[in-house]
Amino acid sequence: MERVLIVDDSVMARSIIRRSLEICGLEEVEFREVANGKEALELLRKETVDLVITDLNMPVMGGEELLKRIKSSPKLFGIPVAVVSSLGNSVKKNKLIREYAAAVFQKPISLPEIQAFIDQLGG
Repeated sequence: MERVLIVDDSVMARSIIRRSLEICGLEEVEFREVANGKEALELLRKETVDLVITDLNMPVMGGEELLKRIKSSPKLFGIPVAVVSSLGNSVKKNKLIREYAAAVFQKPISLPEIQAFIDQLGG
């Protein structure tokens, strides 16, 4: 894994996600960070990334819409998308998984969960 895109409108949340990924072994990865789904799609049109980690609730374009757009694009479909959310709703989590989210993490994110996910990706 060479490049990870973190999508969250909170600078602090992006920092926490980035640090968590670094702790889990992704120190050599190039991190890209944007504040919403629209910015993420603009970046994805220009750059290649190996993983997208997105929040759900953001202004302009939220994570659910971003997930749908990535998974409906022949060019972007293969990029794994993990969702990080403060929603504790299992129905919503199952819906996101059905919509091809590679994983759904509860905020605050758990290092063992992130580590297992990275290991699963071969990261």
